[in-house]
Amino acid sequence: MEAISTAILSDMRTGLARKKSYQDMILTYFDPSSVSLREKSVVVIDAGGTNFRSSLVTFQQDGKAKISGFEKTKMPGTSGELSKKEFFGQIASNINRFKDKCDEICFCFSYAMEITKDHDGILNSFSKEVKAPEVVGSHIGAELKNALAEHGWTHIPAVILLNDTVAALLAGSWNKSCSSYIGFILGTGMNCAYVQPKDETLGIERQIVVCESAKFGGVAQSDFDREMDKKSVNPGTSPLEKLCSGAYLGPIATEILRTASREGLFSSTFAAALEKRNQLSLIEVSSFLEQSDREHGKYTNHFDPEHAQTSDCEIVFELFDALVDRTAHLAASILAAAVIQCNEGTALEKPVCIALNGTTFFKTYKVPERTKAYLSRLLKGKSLRYEILPGEADITVGTAMAALA
Repeated sequence: MEAISTAILSDMRTGLARKKSYQDMILTYFDPSSVSLREKSVVVIDAGGTNFRSSLVTFQQDGKAKISGFEKTKMPGTSGELSKKEFFGQIASNINRFKDKCDEICFCFSYAMEITKDHDGILNSFSKEVKAPEVVGSHIGAELKNALAEHGWTHIPAVILLNDTVAALLAGSWNKSCSSYIGFILGTGMNCAYVQPKDETLGIERQIVVCESAKFGGVAQSDFDREMDKKSVNPGTSPLEKLCSGAYLGPIATEILRTASREGLFSSTFAAALEKRNQLSLIEVSSFLEQSDREHGKYTNHFDPEHAQTSDCEIVFELFDALVDRTAHLAASILAAAVIQCNEGTALEKPVCIALNGTTFFKTYKVPERTKAYLSRLLKGKSLRYEILPGEADITVGTAMAALA
């Protein structure tokens, strides 16, 4: 675990120096210390998966945020291929109810993009089954402004692009008792952002940096990982994400069980049933672990109660437990590297704030407590203070806070 964290940290620093690295290390030109809480209304768009969410966030004088006009619809391009004009036209239609109601639109757009100094984003590639190839290479904010004008907006607001890790980090920056901030997402996908200190050697001002941690390739894959990767939509991409994020843990668990079956670890009836069974989901894996009582040899084998014997369940438990435990190890390794790179939180300073988001982190068997324990172990003796915020960071509010910088 320490070797992995050290390798991730080294790769981060290589990327910052604009040398070849696994992680992209994307500059955002956002410094969370510049956020000033004040009365303001902001349209927030959250797009990054199968759903497209939009709302109006109003910051009040006491610093509280009120969310209104929330609406969820399908992400454009997930129901069929769209042209560039159609793609941005659908986005404009989705937020047309907010016409001329604000000066800024904060757009959480969680796809690979390069952030410009004026806070627009140039799309590098789509993922998650979005089909709109003409959009690749476009300035997202500029194209959305054009679409809004075509939809009759007389006052065209500024459009601020960011991704979900930056939004999580900004949500955590409410906590002014901290010296620096980290945003970490572990859900369907995985990524991390942190506050990079000013570095004159690199010519970098203090700002949030998105790591694109999913792309780190310095961790060995198991046979099961390699088999799953061959069957994935984009083989050979995002190697670290495929070891620990929610989109892949169910398929990896399926590969593990089928291999164990072929190698004779299970009873013949259970092995035969596994060969016919559909792919497991992470929810099934986690539920089996949560509902089992290993200490007393009691297992709730809801995914195949007819064929599995107690001895089969004992082995399944050990295999699944190892898989989710690896997830916690990797999450802790990423977080430890980010805490160190923040270069804050020493014994005499305020702690580094860690804001977390994602169902895989919060809802997978023992991942939260194990990650925290492993992170403590990794940073022991380094005189670095950090504070993990309770609960999930609010992506909507964090996205809106970009307008307060």
